[in-house]
Amino acid sequence: MSKVYCQECGFRNTEDGKYCSKCGALLPDEGAGAQSTIRYSPEAEEREPDIGSLAEVAEGVSLVVRSGGGLAGEVFSPSGEKTTIGRHPDSDIFLDDITVSRNHALLIHKPDGFFIQDQGSLNGTYVNRVRAETRKLSDGDQVQIGKYKLIYMER
Repeated sequence: MSKVYCQECGFRNTEDGKYCSKCGALLPDEGAGAQSTIRYSPEAEEREPDIGSLAEVAEGVSLVVRSGGGLAGEVFSPSGEKTTIGRHPDSDIFLDDITVSRNHALLIHKPDGFFIQDQGSLNGTYVNRVRAETRKLSDGDQVQIGKYKLIYMER
């Protein structure tokens, strides 16, 4: 028997139910769960793994994954004026998890720095645990996209 994820709380339910066993929300139709983004609370605490020394981060701007999806320690270096972030396989920064929208956010390079811009995602984009539609990033800021926590670094 396959499982259906609640789009409100993320609880895994059996496919024969119409409502979530945990929160009571209406479950998606059969097959829709695999194509939908589920809700994720940025307050959901998880222990962040030690990713070791960040000495190997290249010069310039980088987003380093602190936790989420088994990508801890992975470094993304944006190139160009806009860097797409999302669950869509063509995203410049591909975060393959159902808590991430297909076209979740943009990292935009402007003359006065880098900005993160949410693209109407279900779970939002957070900078230092505060929801942000558009926000200028500073060295050391934590960006949360779905269950992924990334650190913005300028070297």
